[in-house]
Amino acid sequence: MYIGIDLGTSGVKVVLVDGDQQIVASHTAPLKASYPQSGWAEQNAEDWLTATNAAMEGLAATNPNEMGAVRGIGLSGQQHGATFVADDDSALRPCMLWNDTRSHVQAARMDSDPKFRDRIGNIVFPGFTAPKVQWVREHEPDVFERTRMVLLPKDFLRLWLTGEAVSDMSDASGTGWLNVAKRDWEEELLADTGLSLDHMPRLVEGSEASGQLRDALAGGWGLPKGVIVAGGGGDNAASAVGQGIVAPGSAFVSLGTSGVLFAVNDSYKPNAASAVHTFCHALPDTWHQMGVILSAAGSMDWLSGVLNQSASDLSDEASALPNVPSTVHFLPYLSGERTPHNDAAIRGAFVGLGVEHGAADMARAVMEGVAFAFRDNLEALKQAGTDLDRVVAVGGGSKSPLWLEIMAASLDLPVDLPGDGDYGGAFGAARLGRLAAGGEALSDIATPPPIVRTVEPDADMAKAYGQAYERWKPLYSAVSSVTAQS
Repeated sequence: MYIGIDLGTSGVKVVLVDGDQQIVASHTAPLKASYPQSGWAEQNAEDWLTATNAAMEGLAATNPNEMGAVRGIGLSGQQHGATFVADDDSALRPCMLWNDTRSHVQAARMDSDPKFRDRIGNIVFPGFTAPKVQWVREHEPDVFERTRMVLLPKDFLRLWLTGEAVSDMSDASGTGWLNVAKRDWEEELLADTGLSLDHMPRLVEGSEASGQLRDALAGGWGLPKGVIVAGGGGDNAASAVGQGIVAPGSAFVSLGTSGVLFAVNDSYKPNAASAVHTFCHALPDTWHQMGVILSAAGSMDWLSGVLNQSASDLSDEASALPNVPSTVHFLPYLSGERTPHNDAAIRGAFVGLGVEHGAADMARAVMEGVAFAFRDNLEALKQAGTDLDRVVAVGGGSKSPLWLEIMAASLDLPVDLPGDGDYGGAFGAARLGRLAAGGEALSDIATPPPIVRTVEPDADMAKAYGQAYERWKPLYSAVSSVTAQS
């Protein structure tokens, strides 16, 4: 038996997985974030420990026999958080979360220094850990002076679980301090934020052991002594392991609230200029690229709220329209955009609305606009030397048959839809825990789920959507010029 722990922003999810890779049980304990000021997002790190304990106690209460057979635990976690740890292993202040952007000035200053992009292979985004540490150094010097080490969220949880200060390569890639090509900390970049290697956790691969579960915790949860805790991974990398996206060239597209185009590489292929995330995968000698859309299915949720109609009803209405690209265009920049524009100020827009248009037209335009934003991501990955021949679709938006057709036509790629099941971060973490516990081959464990449907791009539709994408692309510059003046 193996356990996966996924530390998200809204909760901690734990899954118990058997030797046949079936989820035996799962429990979730909720978490809350606070937003003290505009652009700030924080969470009390001690709450992660309380929630994890509650979720693990839930597993123990319902599956006492299975808990006694657990051999490995894996961790998945929200990325980029800055947890300032004191000498007694407590958190000195609330963790600054991935969506905390108060350090935008510090991020811009770092990004203007060429050595950062050269070493880390990425833009220094305000969401990264390093600029947040610099913000604390400048605005809360007393906290900075008392900081013994800086840990990512799941690694603070690991410290409690094992007593070991360890991070994995995939999560560390989003700090702004990791040389992603060399898979090691960059001392010069650490020094620029007033830190040294002594402030950093030891690095391991996600499928390697990082320590053993403390005996006291093991006893309280009914686990045997000596349970291995794996390095684990950042949430997207762990989810990829859960979906079997581990071989070079494999990829998934996530139509969640935000959107991700995730592609696996066998070498380091940065493209920071187009805001592509180039990170280590949670597996040795493997990297991945991500294009990120800040409002994917979230755009449809927004429209659903505005029109007071469910997203599924809007999708059904849009399906009744002629199956050709809409004359209405939508820019899904409701919260700014990451790839390829790296523009926090840009905002969304409908273009081409007329009196003849209604809710169905707007819904279809939203689907197309999100699909075209993913096409932007695909083009950015191509510029970095990554060519894909198909993608797996996950997330809530993938439940819409129309949206899948639009995605296939816009990307001009087959879109595979996996069967029902939980293949997310917690499940991927359990797989990493199994690999770390010993001896099994990656190819035997990180297998993809069965594909129940493949949406092939229709040649005529792909041509039509390719032309529509070319008409859509210039709208960013037009809307950006208006946004910049407002």
